[in-house]
Amino acid sequence: MTVHSKLQPYIDAWTHSIEAISELVSPLAEGEWNRATDCPGWSVRDVVSHVIGLECEALGDPRPIHSLPRDLYHVTDEFSRYMEVQVDVRRCHTGPEMTAELEYTIIRRARQLRNETREPETTVRSLMGKERTLEESLRLRVFDVWVHEQDIRRALGKPGNLDSPAASVVRDFLLPQLPKVVAKKASAPAGSAVVFDVHGAVEFMRTVRVDAEGTGTIDGSVSLGPVVTLAMDWETFVRLVCGRGRPEALMERVKVDGDRELADAILAALAVTP
Repeated sequence: MTVHSKLQPYIDAWTHSIEAISELVSPLAEGEWNRATDCPGWSVRDVVSHVIGLECEALGDPRPIHSLPRDLYHVTDEFSRYMEVQVDVRRCHTGPEMTAELEYTIIRRARQLRNETREPETTVRSLMGKERTLEESLRLRVFDVWVHEQDIRRALGKPGNLDSPAASVVRDFLLPQLPKVVAKKASAPAGSAVVFDVHGAVEFMRTVRVDAEGTGTIDGSVSLGPVVTLAMDWETFVRLVCGRGRPEALMERVKVDGDRELADAILAALAVTP
């Protein structure tokens, strides 16, 4: 049995990040599991619970039957309620229980992926019953696990893996979201160009161009007269696009050239994850 070559890079990236999470949390004292992360209402324990829960769903395990408390301020819609069930059901678990379940889940999921024989274009059931291709579903798991690995690292003060294999997957997942942010959410004027100049562990420069109809596109060519240039390091870019922290709290890490009002509108609209 062999895994399709198109899927192998995602599997390798997923393995690298989820094993990094396991290494980060295995030595934690009980109190460290309660450290707050950048995810509203979620501790380190909650983030790990989320990762375990979604990997269990990918394995085909039934979702827990669980009623959520009514006082969870960060649960505001159907999506957040869906995500919270796997988290809240584990809030009474001890550190050793969490690490044991995580390790067991990694073993089960790695075995499943190792024996995967379906084509990347095969349709599979994903979150909230939505159907996606197998490749898209796996790419989303890589994105989710790496972003949450970084959440845990910031909470514990243990930076790392900003340039891991999953980081490249995350970059390629996030870049196509930028045209909608610039053209639709921030209402950049027709005919304008906005440059994102990102340096650090992952480096790239991309230009979002807005055509006469107000539709945005993105490419790697240099714009000679951008209306706005936003320069920042890779970690700051990820935090902004993934909604980790308020834009105003991260502004000292962003260099803005050009139309300040439009730049502020883009930064305010930059978060693309729920």
